[in-house]
Amino acid sequence: MSHLAAPEPEHCPGPETENAGKASACDGCPNQSICATGPTGPDPAVAAIAARLTGVKHKILVLSGKGGVGKSTFSSNLSLFLSQDLDTQVGLLDIDICGPSVPKMVGLEGEQIRQSSSGWAPVYVSDNLAVMSIGFLMANQNDAVIWKGPKKNGMIKQFLKDVDWGDLDFLVVDTPPGTSDEHLSIVQYLKDAGITGAVLITTPQEVALQDVRREIDFCRKVGVPMIGLVENMSAFVCPKCNGESVIFPPTTGGAEGLAREQKIPFLGAIPLDPRIGISGDAGESFVDLYQDSPAYAAYVKVISAITKYCKETVPVPSV
Repeated sequence: MSHLAAPEPEHCPGPETENAGKASACDGCPNQSICATGPTGPDPAVAAIAARLTGVKHKILVLSGKGGVGKSTFSSNLSLFLSQDLDTQVGLLDIDICGPSVPKMVGLEGEQIRQSSSGWAPVYVSDNLAVMSIGFLMANQNDAVIWKGPKKNGMIKQFLKDVDWGDLDFLVVDTPPGTSDEHLSIVQYLKDAGITGAVLITTPQEVALQDVRREIDFCRKVGVPMIGLVENMSAFVCPKCNGESVIFPPTTGGAEGLAREQKIPFLGAIPLDPRIGISGDAGESFVDLYQDSPAYAAYVKVISAITKYCKETVPVPSV
């Protein structure tokens, strides 16, 4: 609404939703009476986003309730791997508003978004890999992004509605940890466009699996199909002898045990190869440079399962 008396508060249900002016978060808000008597209904941006993404075949969310398990690394390597086929068009959307690490990982740190006649133009790693991140809007990469929920949601809406993604075979969405604002926003905004599914990332130890259980519950509650679960950093791989050592013991069965427990597919385990981190820090492609690594072979297995799922699945709207 353009006639609000004050900015939307942090936990605002949305001025055009059914709970506008009625939710507990509305108590004491200067906008309460305006929202309660104003028009409500679906956010018109949902339809606009569906129209913008008509040419995008598959939208894949990369999720995990836990931070530090390698979501951004996996999202970047998944996108780089898919783009090895020059006939495959790939988009990588970073919606980690407060911690945008994708630009650095794919070698685009310091790049800026450009405006075109059809909207924001994404930044390209190669002719068939387009990237969008709030990192491209920051003058200083060390600046903290201190935004409340509505402002973060608005930025995600712009990334989907105002970016000229063109025709893509895959749009990979890298998310922050948790089940909060950014996650609810991306699911809601892709409601009509359809979500192919989510890939959930974890490490083997129980402290990570606990948070991933919550992410699985989130997916079930909001109607996001789960492509499957990936165990990241499953073991350490020596880059010289390719020997493996367990760093995070799977005390409760690891990701494979969790997948059985939750009755979702287990896509595979990716070992911890130091060259993965080195490549990300340098903005280089691990999947192009280190195909002799056991981690590369693991990526092949996992990504083959993802692409197989996509070929067999029609994206569905969320609830």
